[in-house]
Amino acid sequence: MPRTLDAIDSLTPENQEQLPQEATPPAAPPDPAWNEPPRKRTRRFSLRAVLAIGASFLAGLLFFGGIFYLRLARMTDRLLAEGAFSTSLDIFSAPETIGVGDTFTAESLAATLQHTGYTRTTNSSGDRYEMRGRELEIVPKPESGADPVRVQFAQGKISSIASLRDRGARRTYTLEPRLLTNLSANRQKRRLVHFGQIPSSLVNAVTSVEDKRFFDHWGFDPRRMVKAAYVDFRDNSKQQGASTLTMQLARAFFLDPTKSWRRKFSEFLITLHLEHKLSKQQIFEDYVNEVYFGRRGTYNIHGAGEAARVYFAKDLHEITVPEAALLAGMIQRPSYYNPFRYPARALARRNLVLALMRRNARLSDAQYATAVASPLQLAPPVSGETENSYFLALLNDELQTSDSAAPVHTVVSTLDPELQSAAEAAVRSGMLAVDKLLRGKKGAGAEPDQPQVALIALDPRTGEIKALVGGRDYSRSQLNHAVAMRQPGSVFKPFVYAAAIDAGLHGGPFTPATVLSDEATTFSYSGMTYQPKNFHNSYQGPVTLRAALAHSLNVATVSLAQQVGLQKVVDLARSAGLNDKIRATPALALGAYEATPLEIAAAYTVFANQGVLVTPTTIREVRAADGTVTSRHTPQTRLALDPRVAYITTNLLQEVLRSGTGAGVRGRGFVLPAAGKTGTSHDGWFAGFTTELLCVVWVGFDDNRELNLEGAKSALPIWAEFMKRASASRPYNDAKNFARPAGVSTADICDLSGQLPGPYCRRTHSEVFLSGTEPNVECDGHDEQELPGALPFDTGKL
Repeated sequence: MPRTLDAIDSLTPENQEQLPQEATPPAAPPDPAWNEPPRKRTRRFSLRAVLAIGASFLAGLLFFGGIFYLRLARMTDRLLAEGAFSTSLDIFSAPETIGVGDTFTAESLAATLQHTGYTRTTNSSGDRYEMRGRELEIVPKPESGADPVRVQFAQGKISSIASLRDRGARRTYTLEPRLLTNLSANRQKRRLVHFGQIPSSLVNAVTSVEDKRFFDHWGFDPRRMVKAAYVDFRDNSKQQGASTLTMQLARAFFLDPTKSWRRKFSEFLITLHLEHKLSKQQIFEDYVNEVYFGRRGTYNIHGAGEAARVYFAKDLHEITVPEAALLAGMIQRPSYYNPFRYPARALARRNLVLALMRRNARLSDAQYATAVASPLQLAPPVSGETENSYFLALLNDELQTSDSAAPVHTVVSTLDPELQSAAEAAVRSGMLAVDKLLRGKKGAGAEPDQPQVALIALDPRTGEIKALVGGRDYSRSQLNHAVAMRQPGSVFKPFVYAAAIDAGLHGGPFTPATVLSDEATTFSYSGMTYQPKNFHNSYQGPVTLRAALAHSLNVATVSLAQQVGLQKVVDLARSAGLNDKIRATPALALGAYEATPLEIAAAYTVFANQGVLVTPTTIREVRAADGTVTSRHTPQTRLALDPRVAYITTNLLQEVLRSGTGAGVRGRGFVLPAAGKTGTSHDGWFAGFTTELLCVVWVGFDDNRELNLEGAKSALPIWAEFMKRASASRPYNDAKNFARPAGVSTADICDLSGQLPGPYCRRTHSEVFLSGTEPNVECDGHDEQELPGALPFDTGKL
């Protein structure tokens, strides 16, 4: 039986001799190849293998690399076709309308146009303007379809507007909406700019410090790569970068930040493809719109357009050479060179960029000397992130709850930028005054906690929110106080009085002349007692409804609510859009049940809009990526109150501003026809409106502590300042007297008794009534020696 190989291998030299002789195989003839030295045989075999393996590897690399390139190319082409920022959201303001008679000079209108996004560049394909002495030509982008116009000025006002297309005169002209921001994932904020809007100083600054041969190379800079490799080798480091702008763009747009050979290879291929598909101008435009410039509050700032606004409060085309150099210098390490936090570092980095610009012949010696000697000129330090942040947060909430399934690319919002600026300014000055009052209450040297604030301004006919402030500083608190639940206090009282007047439609006894008792009273309800008090524990005795509301008398208001029926007050409040948490208890009359400032603003539209409730909105129009309008806002309305009742309640609220707790509005210089109501709970409130604008202001602490300032001293000054600023521009300066509907009449009555004036009535006024409810009894409540004790009214026409 033959042995196995293992058995043979196990034999020792000694026992191998025991094998039978015939088992030894005959010797084979010698093979010449085996006589060669072993080293030669091994080398010949390895060279062939290496060549074969190398050829196979190269073929595989080309094959799979080609497939990989095609996949990357298709992905890149798809993203380029969609647009580099197709996943981001452009948010615009409401269009602004100018008109003949508006207060403008050519220079001030040009400034407005620049803020709106118009450029003075004649070769711009976007919105542009040209100034010629005392006239401006406004030329919208062709795709807008709007007429170009010539605007002329005289004595600080617009004197004429004429179409350049048909030479026809125009009374008004609507400008393109202003870009507010561009929002992307990860809380990125940017303002997109086109290459034509990028100043040459920024182009020169960025290329000088980041990629000086950008406009000459084909995506890679071999000289720079060799130099970077040499320096890293010499210094035994990896600090030198050789990425061109195109490589940086490929990395930022199309790749994740993970460092790997696969990503580097992908970056190489995408860079080649971008250089093939796009012009240098397009690549630079995308780069400038994408590059990261640090954080501002809770947002990541991307793009030079947004950075110019954040750091210099300018549009990009307005920045100077030193400002362009500062932005370019930040690209390498935006947090490290943040000029707000590290001005010395930022200044040194800026000057380095200026030096590179001079070395690259982008600046003359004189220009360099002027630029390097200029100090950092940053935007004034402000407390807060951006003036629109709370509005944008509310808009985002509205988008998220929208029923539309269509993709959203562009939103034209309802925001009026000028009105928003007025709101921000009024809040800043008003809250400084509130802080001062609170310090005075705490005593010298005390530093009280800062209360918060909310302001909502909307068009009472459409519900469009024109301005919104949700707090003092978005970067410190993202809680939007405009939608936070608080006790409204006396701003709720008009709903009690409206319910009383409404009862008159059905034979109820209540009119503005009805006399109520304002005396310390304990009210009973469901086996419990309720004992409200007037402010300062002051009581007026017999008072009319008009006086009770004008002077915000608590006891008289609770008495009226019980007489009308608490459930009827609740029903009216809910009909006006207030929430279901409101209950039919005596405390209801004094605004004890919580509502948000935005709810109160919506509810007040029933008074300002002839009984029609309007749902507030932040969105005018939504468009897809191709510009198609996917939805357009139409006011959501319903009749919540009889127009006659709404008018009479508004008339009573006008008295608040004439002679009651809101008279401070007039003392602060606001003179347009208006109505409103103060409110004091733990917080301070003021809600008021004209025919053109409705505004609600709230001031209070987050933890619901007592503010210890009535609404007339906390919220009213902010409201008055805002409305005064708003009334300086169209259309808010066009407020008119509130129109009286049919079915409302007037009659002269005695201030004290509410009856027709008798021979001894010294104080009388003209009162409004539902037709048929006027008093028909002459007053005999006092003789010729007795002076009326009623609260005073303005005797002007109501």
